[in-house]
Amino acid sequence: MDNQLVASWETVGSISMVSKPTPTLKPGDVLVRVAASGICGTDLHICKGETPHARNNVTIGHEFSGYVEAIHAETTTTAKIGDLVAIDPNVPCNKCTFCRTLKYHLCLNLWCIGVTCDGGMAKYVAVPASAVYVTAGISPEVASLAEPLSCVVHAVDTGSVKSGDRVLVIGAGPIGLMVTALCASGGAHVTVAELNATRRTAATEFGASVVTERVDIGGDPIQGYGFDVVFECVGLAATMSEALEYARAGGTIVWVGVATPTALVSVSPFTVYRRELTIKSTYTNPFGMERAVRILCDNKVNWANLISHTFALTEFDAAWAVFVKNSGLKVCIKP
Repeated sequence: MDNQLVASWETVGSISMVSKPTPTLKPGDVLVRVAASGICGTDLHICKGETPHARNNVTIGHEFSGYVEAIHAETTTTAKIGDLVAIDPNVPCNKCTFCRTLKYHLCLNLWCIGVTCDGGMAKYVAVPASAVYVTAGISPEVASLAEPLSCVVHAVDTGSVKSGDRVLVIGAGPIGLMVTALCASGGAHVTVAELNATRRTAATEFGASVVTERVDIGGDPIQGYGFDVVFECVGLAATMSEALEYARAGGTIVWVGVATPTALVSVSPFTVYRRELTIKSTYTNPFGMERAVRILCDNKVNWANLISHTFALTEFDAAWAVFVKNSGLKVCIKP
């Protein structure tokens, strides 16, 4: 095959359209013709040089779907030529101490498609067969949401949300809306705090019982006011700190948003002690991909409404400008 146009992180501060050879297959690989690739906040962190493990000269794109184009003769997979598949970008070594103790997302030798090796912001990408998840009854755009939804599955699991819980979601971007949908569908009463009016409207569509610009818990959290679980889905130190203010005594705070490596959060140890708060974080998507694909294919939520903008790969610069403005929801590239 000839060279292909890709969106690649070449230098800090920019994503460049460059020409690279179309990938060839190794034993164990599958060649995917990319159909939809989402731009993620992680891509912006990579662009700014804020993702320490990212490698430059790597094609970005870790939220993508596509059609199986070819399968190496020595690859074992249940996927077939022509299948629409979602891709798990996180490929563990299955040998290190974390892999051996079922914490493969913390793998010491983790390969991240679109971060440490070439990803889906291209027409073709070669991936390990283990990264391929066959979908059914959904569009490529919806299938490309599997990776972020798998991260949200992990986040909601981490929050141990129960039916009837009062849940606060701070931030109604795509991740916050996914958290809202999963919590609400499980019977929780969800409040969403978001400054953007368009996103507040979307929060209602995705199951929020209450939407607001500012949170007022109405009383002393020691007396039971506030929320059982608070999900911070913005990634700013300020909102991560504020999240503690809204949790009732005995509550749980889950930091889902990704802060910069230098960000610091001020926390009162006495507050955490007196209210017996639990502060948790989430990292990627352990054991979430299979479940995320099932949720998407179940079609109980109109997941397509998370995608506000669609562009061709040749229009990447325009797509990136829309994404950086942060005024819509998910920006999707269709190579």
